[in-house]
Amino acid sequence: MVQFSAFASQSAIEDFEKGNSLYKEKKYEQAIQSYMKVIESGFESDAIYFNLGNGYFKNGDLGHAILYYLKAKRLMPSNENIDHNLNFAQQFTSVQMEGIELNPVGALLDNFVASYTLNLLGWVSSFMFILFITMLILKYGLVMINPVLNVLTILSLSVFIVVASLTTYKYQAEYVIRRAVIISEESTILTGPSEQSDREFEGSPGLVVEILSESGEYVNVIFSNKRRGWIAKNALEEI
Repeated sequence: MVQFSAFASQSAIEDFEKGNSLYKEKKYEQAIQSYMKVIESGFESDAIYFNLGNGYFKNGDLGHAILYYLKAKRLMPSNENIDHNLNFAQQFTSVQMEGIELNPVGALLDNFVASYTLNLLGWVSSFMFILFITMLILKYGLVMINPVLNVLTILSLSVFIVVASLTTYKYQAEYVIRRAVIISEESTILTGPSEQSDREFEGSPGLVVEILSESGEYVNVIFSNKRRGWIAKNALEEI
């Protein structure tokens, strides 16, 4: 069960609970509208994104369902309910972009950081840096000669470097690299950024892409199987 934050405003909590009631009554479109009011108030959480994903899925909008499941997963990557619903929804995409992973190191890092939030990695990185500085102060500032202290100093520095590197990688993957979900039922992938360009293939709602560049009303994207092409901006929504 994905819990709603106790730090939300009273109006956000009321809209969230109203959305839950509408969802239980199978009034999915109204439930979505109620959940969206929470986001429009400036509040976000994994719970609201998760419920939006459920509402859109029940309402037959696969693209937006996967979009909001991914938004929820970014905030709470270790939640099994989010993973289950996301994986289930992705089975319904009419086009499956299966391919060989060309970067095994990247795949290994993705799997390693997948269960941790950026905030958690950042806090651990900060803690290890403070610990390393503390060890240096004890060693050089107070002139403490101790073999154990030497080991702890080297160990804290090593762990800091590893965690800081993982934090940077996580930030790059989630906030620097622009990822989006196809939300339009009609999503033709073209060879160039214009209607006159040749058709590469037909996409489908729910497919996740990486945005490489933009030109006018089109964006150049790459799919998980490394196929590239141009697609209209309004066919996508960024995660």
